Amino acid sequence: MTIAIYPGSFDPITNGHLYIATRAAKIFEKLTIGVFETPNKPLLFTTEERVELIRQSITGLPNIEVEAFGGLTVNFAKKVKAQAMVRGLRMSADFEREFDMAMMTKKLYPELEFVCLMSKIEYQFLSSSLLKEAASLGGDIDDLVPKHVAEALTKKFQAKA
Repeated sequence: MTIAIYPGSFDPITNGHLYIATRAAKIFEKLTIGVFETPNKPLLFTTEERVELIRQSITGLPNIEVEAFGGLTVNFAKKVKAQAMVRGLRMSADFEREFDMAMMTKKLYPELEFVCLMSKIEYQFLSSSLLKEAASLGGDIDDLVPKHVAEALTKKFQAKA
């Protein structure tokens, strides 16, 4: 069975993330979306909330699982017996970062293949950080995230007001 991981902070998951996950699920027999517990950036949602938002987003995709992890991504890949790591590319700046990550991944876990999928043109600009900023200022994000994620963002920002 070919298993891949799609790691990230997913704070929150966007339609861009889901586009990459859906495509990867067609390529690999099993895809595990790995929710990184402690990225080096401030988080809006807890790990449990991020996992649940993703689970609600992938109903109907039976070969995708969601699991939180900490520590090195390559250790998570070994734990779930992944042969590949999937990453999404939006623009040239992503390429440089992902290239560096691919080289370090190869050094730490040579057996793990690094697969980059290009984003859909509508999501080239989309990042969770920009999305949160737009949502916090009352911007219309409805076509950028699943409905339940838009609602969760609204609740978070209303609670902070």
